[in-house]
Amino acid sequence: MSSHAAADPDFQSPPLGCDGHFHVFGPAERYPYGADLRYAPPLAPLEDYLALARRLGLQRFVFVQPSAYGRDNRCMLDALRSVGTASGRGIVDIDENAPDAELARLHALGVRGVRINVSPVTPFESGLAAQLLPRIERLRARCAEIGWQLDFLTPGWLTSGLMPTLKRLDLDFTIAHFGLFAAKDGAQQPGFRALLDLLRHGGGRCWVKLTGVYRMSGANGFADVTPMAAALIETAPDRLIWGSDYPHLSFADRVGSVELFNLLGRWAVDEATRRRILVDNPQRLFGF
Repeated sequence: MSSHAAADPDFQSPPLGCDGHFHVFGPAERYPYGADLRYAPPLAPLEDYLALARRLGLQRFVFVQPSAYGRDNRCMLDALRSVGTASGRGIVDIDENAPDAELARLHALGVRGVRINVSPVTPFESGLAAQLLPRIERLRARCAEIGWQLDFLTPGWLTSGLMPTLKRLDLDFTIAHFGLFAAKDGAQQPGFRALLDLLRHGGGRCWVKLTGVYRMSGANGFADVTPMAAALIETAPDRLIWGSDYPHLSFADRVGSVELFNLLGRWAVDEATRRRILVDNPQRLFGF
């Protein structure tokens, strides 16, 4: 099923609803890919994405730099420019020692955070959390100064390994894809319970993205993710954001964007909770 499968949304987003995590891809001759490709990048232009957003009733957009472009953020920034800062924000991948002037330029365009991005399929490596610390620490200091956030996408074992670091962070940070804990291990698995604990006692700095369920689920209709979504909504409904993770990359032939949006309707059955996740929370986090 493609991202534009014929399924209809079960509900419409409230006005000013936000997609908090998605990607755009332009023509390869204009936006060359980086050396470290994890997947065959699709052509996924802004117009296609916006057609989907209109179907869902979404009016605010957080562009996230995909790994395929490495630290060349031009494709994402061009799309962000087209949308404008009234309704668009961006999360970039940049060198932690980029010049202050570059951060100021990006801020003016609507950028509000930097990715700490480790491939979801990275196998366990004992020293990797420690290797990331200098980058995290340098970016923490710089982002805190200008009101930016850190955006973590890490496999579950690494999310667990970073917990002591995450607990100390004194700026807003997001954890993508439920922390990438395998859904088959349930909401009681130690790593996911530590994430819930971080949401409860992390000083209000930790936010979780209800995104990328297909990266952690093995069940029909992603049913095994429901207990994890329920636990997050019960624990911190005011610090969750939803994102389509469009265009779903290597999963595009198996999942549809509307189907993923409909999942949110099943997890958050009352309109007030959906409004928090789609409107109020991203408005606070991204400064719309």
